[in-house]
Amino acid sequence: MIDISQTVAPKSDQLNADDLIGGPRTITVTRVSKMKEPDQPIAIYFEGDGGKPYKPGKSMRRVLLRIWGQDGATYAGRRMTLYRDDAVQFGGVAVGGIRISHMSGISSAVTIPLTVTRASRKPFTVKPLAEERRPAPAEKPKALPAPTDDEQGTERQSTPRERMFAAARVEAAKGSDALRAFRQGLPEKADRALDEITEDLERIAAGADVADDDFPGFAPAEEDVA
Repeated sequence: MIDISQTVAPKSDQLNADDLIGGPRTITVTRVSKMKEPDQPIAIYFEGDGGKPYKPGKSMRRVLLRIWGQDGATYAGRRMTLYRDDAVQFGGVAVGGIRISHMSGISSAVTIPLTVTRASRKPFTVKPLAEERRPAPAEKPKALPAPTDDEQGTERQSTPRERMFAAARVEAAKGSDALRAFRQGLPEKADRALDEITEDLERIAAGADVADDDFPGFAPAEEDVA
């Protein structure tokens, strides 16, 4: 993909509505700073801002105040989605502006009456922003069985590969299900190494499966039968 939206970004010291022509952007706040400009008294810096903070207008500052409170120092780590609103006017001309559509920290939509002109107000709604889902940590591979007393003498000289092969054969002797579970718990590289003895493992497991079928050990009680 060749992203041409980056080629039309305006040169400025702040995020502009034209920066969002390509679509909305969800940002994570890193800090809020007070500015000297009376029309833009605060700057909201965010991850990947490239030195161009978001400087909200009065309407969006009222939204921030209503939902996140008056202490800008607590905004760090919070998230919001910004979009370009082509209907925003300046001097009676539609020039486009930045609006907030979603914010974190709320469980339901919040509607706020905002001034459109001196004589009119319109409701403005901000929706909750879903929390980021982080990938679950990978499960640690199952530990190989400890060597028995009879194996201690030779185990010290065996390689990790040989020990893994031996452990796999032990699991295969318990049946196909046990072998499958054992291999699923191994790292991908270790599982690939077992391909070398796959036929041997499947033969051992198949023999164990047949033995279980021939000698089930007990019949299920009547209340256990579906």
